[in-house]
Amino acid sequence: MTPRVLLELLKRVREHSLEPAAAAEELRHFPQKDLGFAKVDTHRQLRCGFPEVIFCQGKTTPQIRDIARVLLAGGGNLLATRAEKSAYTAIRKLDRRAKWHERARCVTVEQERPEPPPGEILIVTAGTGDIPVAEEARVTAEIMGQRVGALYDVGVAGIHRVLRETERLSRANVIVVAAGMEGALPGVVAALVRRPVVAIPTSIGYGASFGGVAPLLTMLNSCAAGLAVVNIDNGFGAGYLAALINRTRHETPAAPPARRSASRKR
Repeated sequence: MTPRVLLELLKRVREHSLEPAAAAEELRHFPQKDLGFAKVDTHRQLRCGFPEVIFCQGKTTPQIRDIARVLLAGGGNLLATRAEKSAYTAIRKLDRRAKWHERARCVTVEQERPEPPPGEILIVTAGTGDIPVAEEARVTAEIMGQRVGALYDVGVAGIHRVLRETERLSRANVIVVAAGMEGALPGVVAALVRRPVVAIPTSIGYGASFGGVAPLLTMLNSCAAGLAVVNIDNGFGAGYLAALINRTRHETPAAPPARRSASRKR
């Protein structure tokens, strides 16, 4: 359930166009719907600003379809990650607006399109082999309502490629950097700009890269400030974090509820 849907429901009750019992029936499965094999969190968009995301790996196509049906009924945008083409086909039967992002292995359905906050999230890769992980970050940030740009294949093996892009890097509000091999690029980028940098170690590299462990350790040990690191190949986590950073920098914090003075017995 989205904040907009909940507010409309409460407004109808206030205006007496909807009986409280009917409103309660609409909220019957709130804040979760139990499908037996999954307890779908229908409250997450109200708490966190974006609905629950379907992690498709390990789920059957019918399970993905049934979870997607519940989430789509809530009115928010849908994101399914680590998806196969069969998941896209099943979701598209539910909603023809479904889009298949092949390189990112993601499925999205856009039901809401709020005005994006000012500024851009810039997705950067060290090499072409890192693009699939970067695309997962891009798709995630975009379905969360962000403006996203891309700067691919600017790794430290030809460091002049990233140095000539410092002006563009400086214009971004948040920068996501995906790198495999030794994973040096995020630290270089963080040293060039006064912007938060989210680093993604990728599993691209020869044996001593240990499937992404070597770049992960490089990024965690970077001496550049302002650098956060997500898990290996976790483009979704990086895109989500970048979207939250950019969104919250433009939001006005909600005022705390007024406290009622306690009555004193005499």
